[in-house]
Amino acid sequence: MRSDFKDLTPKQIVSELDKYIIGQHDAKRNVAIALRNRIRRLMVKTDIQKDIVPNNILMIGSTGVGKTEIARRLAKIANAPFTKVEASKFTEVGYVGRDVESMVRDLVEQSVHLVQAQKNEEVKEKAAAAAEEAILDILIPPVKAAGFSRTTPTPASDFNPEHSSDEELNERTRERFREKLRNGEMEERKIEISVKQSPPVGVGMIGNGMMDDASMAGLQDMISGMMPKRTKKRKVTIAEARKILTEEEASKLIDFDEVKEEAIHLAENNGIIFIDEIDKIASKSSKSGGGPDVSREGVQRDLLPIVEGSAVNTKYGIINTDHVLFIAAGAFHVSKPSDLIPELQGRFPIRVELSSLTEEDFYRILKDPKNALTKQYQALFESEEVYLDFNDESIREIAKLAFQINEEVENIGARRLHTVMSHLLNDFLFEVPDTIEANSKIMVTKEMVQERLSVLVKNRDLSQYIL
Repeated sequence: MRSDFKDLTPKQIVSELDKYIIGQHDAKRNVAIALRNRIRRLMVKTDIQKDIVPNNILMIGSTGVGKTEIARRLAKIANAPFTKVEASKFTEVGYVGRDVESMVRDLVEQSVHLVQAQKNEEVKEKAAAAAEEAILDILIPPVKAAGFSRTTPTPASDFNPEHSSDEELNERTRERFREKLRNGEMEERKIEISVKQSPPVGVGMIGNGMMDDASMAGLQDMISGMMPKRTKKRKVTIAEARKILTEEEASKLIDFDEVKEEAIHLAENNGIIFIDEIDKIASKSSKSGGGPDVSREGVQRDLLPIVEGSAVNTKYGIINTDHVLFIAAGAFHVSKPSDLIPELQGRFPIRVELSSLTEEDFYRILKDPKNALTKQYQALFESEEVYLDFNDESIREIAKLAFQINEEVENIGARRLHTVMSHLLNDFLFEVPDTIEANSKIMVTKEMVQERLSVLVKNRDLSQYIL
């Protein structure tokens, strides 16, 4: 968890989410409370701490209203391991396909990456210094006489090349090159370095479908460990060599067993699993079995122990899912939350209905968030020194047309804005930099929006524009 996260109150968490997500205050409040409750649980000193389980959340709302984005941003705020899965990708035990435990293994992988990145940051300076020495050893191999260690160079005023030893001359040359390296004067020079090669392990078919993911990963790791570590020579620039060697040196400085231990602890206490399309595995009781419904209830029953809390075997160790936060989401157009099996419904006590986006929401989505679409396109144009600007009327017109198309064709929520913006600006993007040169300015007006998007509104079929 990031160090300042413990100080974030639910109100502050909501205000962080507001920077990226418009509306949906009810959903934001509930996820903020769920996140703050995790901190509260860890601050509980008595034995009851292990009995406090998270209140999992079920988000109900049509596509493009912000369900995934809320969960993803929440994990970023907490710097927590996060994985998104689609319930429709899982199959019941006995069928070919992904088993539900794979979502927990994905979560642990994310957790390992997070902890490794944090450890890399801690040893970054030591690793960079070691990489610098390795590069200098390639450029100026050290001269070491038997029984002597590397000497400290004498002061420049006392230095006499004729009376100096080979070691001292070598050391002085190294220091001059070190200075050049630090000043970035040799970044493009090519050197030859030895890079460790991972041995290719072709055991993908060994289980013939009968081996689970954890066993397969464990077997691959075991075989990789038995294979001799090979190195190969590569000719790269010093800039690239510094990056490769720094990573190698960092991995030597980090205790991987400690990483695994911390990653399991982080995933158990702070992990968030987002199960999308949960409505696709809910089937009405009136439907007869057979066809694609045959394993829907089976998948729900397989999900149940994971959400309730169980021990899952991963290649990094056993993880307990008791305190993992599960956020499920679905549109529930055809089915209803009550079509899920009762036991699974009981494991998602907090239900939040996300509202459909209004024209005003679209206007704010285009204008307010830190990563608003208008700002993204401005950044793309600015990379070629072309300056794009929108007046307020044009943004309102884009919002109005996107909302109108959603109403008339298919409501795909905020994703419609991508279609509309792409149609509006693609001609300009094609003409930069050939026709529209650097330092040009493009002002998007209401009239331009109406003219360029009129075909979208007139053509009721719109099949070529629907995502």
